[in-house]
Amino acid sequence: MKTPEINFIQPKPTFMIRHIPVYGDLILSPMAGFSDKPYRLICREYGSAMSYTEFVSVDGILHGNERTGQMLEFDPSERPMTFQIFGSDEVKIEEAARRIEQLGPDIIDLNMGCSVPKVSGRGAGAALLREPAKIGRIFARLTRALSVPVTGKIRLGWDQQSLNYLEVAKTLEDNGAALIAVHGRTKAQAYNGQANWDAIAEIKAAVKIPVIGNGDVTCVADIERIKRHTGCDGVMIARAAIGNPWIFQRKDIHQITLAEKSALIRRHLDLMLDFYGEERGLILFRKHVVKYVRGLAHIAQVKAQLVTCTRPEEFIALMNQYEDEAGDRARYSLPEPELLVPAYCA
Repeated sequence: MKTPEINFIQPKPTFMIRHIPVYGDLILSPMAGFSDKPYRLICREYGSAMSYTEFVSVDGILHGNERTGQMLEFDPSERPMTFQIFGSDEVKIEEAARRIEQLGPDIIDLNMGCSVPKVSGRGAGAALLREPAKIGRIFARLTRALSVPVTGKIRLGWDQQSLNYLEVAKTLEDNGAALIAVHGRTKAQAYNGQANWDAIAEIKAAVKIPVIGNGDVTCVADIERIKRHTGCDGVMIARAAIGNPWIFQRKDIHQITLAEKSALIRRHLDLMLDFYGEERGLILFRKHVVKYVRGLAHIAQVKAQLVTCTRPEEFIALMNQYEDEAGDRARYSLPEPELLVPAYCA
């Protein structure tokens, strides 16, 4: 008897970065100190469609800095994998990109959005937005030198008096960029004020390459709002994903139970200890746990202990104690220590 053929239907990509398909419309933003391998793995599991490293310095790459090398480590399950770099010198940017291409990323991205003075004050990050011609030269170099697609993450300009996002976007496209991610604020705004989704829509209408929208996506409803407003191909989520990777499953934080949250805290801690070692892993995990437990009832005292404990077993014991006390409150009909609904998701 002939075995029947099974035809598997290949899902259609949400968008393409040159020849690379991306399946999904939500992406964890590259964030210094947060978008490391352990957290990227969690977010990919929960639905982030591709991975970006934290931004890495071209000088760190060229000097063979050990910490920089660790930031570029990734798991095959993270593909499409994007290495994000920052720098100001055109020659160094090209040489650094050539070197890290050998590590096997799918995409290399240039950061043109960082607003912190120690980066933008040295001509890198958002400072490049003041020199569109230089951006054009850098991307022309990179697209000639590399076989992988080159992309860029930008802001709208240096300040409200120099909103040159359309010029920058066209310059990127004309010089080979395969995608543009847009944070809808200026450098001067940093993370203050309201993101300008109208500007993201203008960029989307002006270029033929994919555009990722970023800024003021704080809950699930915002995902659909920014997509409708801008027509963007995907949505990049930054601060709203810290402590809430469930947003990539299109779940708001108040929908997550204490049991789910506790299980992920333990798993994330294990990943951090494996990647960084026991001492450094626990220290670095503290900034995550304060976000995970935000809004839990009766958590203040426990949180203070969690962020000062020095041994993983002590950390786990504190979590066990908190869960046991939560169970006692539930049995005696006292309020369950679930997450409070943030005002912006109400």
